[in-house]
Amino acid sequence: MSTAVTLSLEMRGTLGVHAFVGARRFGVDAFVTDRFGGVSAGPYESLNLGDHVGDLADHVIENRRRVAEASGVERLTIVRQVHGTDVVQGTSAVQSTCADGLWSDGDDGALCVLVADCVPLLLVDESSTRFAVIHAGWRGLDAGVLTSAMRLFAVPRSVHAFIGPCISGEGYQVGPDVAGRFIDVARALHPDLGDRSRLDLGVVTVDRLERLGVDVRNISRSRQSTDGAETFFSDRAARPCGRIALVARRPSMRVALDEELA
Repeated sequence: MSTAVTLSLEMRGTLGVHAFVGARRFGVDAFVTDRFGGVSAGPYESLNLGDHVGDLADHVIENRRRVAEASGVERLTIVRQVHGTDVVQGTSAVQSTCADGLWSDGDDGALCVLVADCVPLLLVDESSTRFAVIHAGWRGLDAGVLTSAMRLFAVPRSVHAFIGPCISGEGYQVGPDVAGRFIDVARALHPDLGDRSRLDLGVVTVDRLERLGVDVRNISRSRQSTDGAETFFSDRAARPCGRIALVARRPSMRVALDEELA
């Protein structure tokens, strides 16, 4: 079985983030934001990082600046997510790039994917400096975004996967059209009223990773969920809503030493 973990709430300056502590042993600093500590108002209150959901552009820019600062960089590398399968190199990505994942071989950039119920996933290679961040909703999982991501790693069993907060199986009701796409993962589906089902995207993610060669002992899954939108934004709980982020970077040796001495 995969390992259930509670992400550690840490303060980065004035901003609280939920850290993937386990990724640090591979030299990767990664965290998930919540909905607090920003400047947005209304349904986007307050740390909305999505610029496509109707929030004021100036608010999103300031919120992203705060998260970048929490990660120790000037700006975040964010692309236009389209529920597809493309995973692109962070150094070649611009804001208009259409992709649902970013990868790096260890530059100092901070890679970022945005979610509000979908699965935020971090992949780290223990045998190289490569890592990736992936946005995986049901469409991406069905289309094969994890297959695209795993092609980036030479040895699947050296990959460690960290699954962040997403909607729970109890909170995600789907129709037969969606459920039918995941009938090969019986433990992820549970009957609901009528022809409806409850779908656990986290379980689907674990299953797909195992099939792609990742050792289940190297997979950890956050106990936190986006249900109810109390801590994290949830598109199922309220629409419109903001977006949280999974942010990851591999600080250089010089940066790491400077931070240790600070």
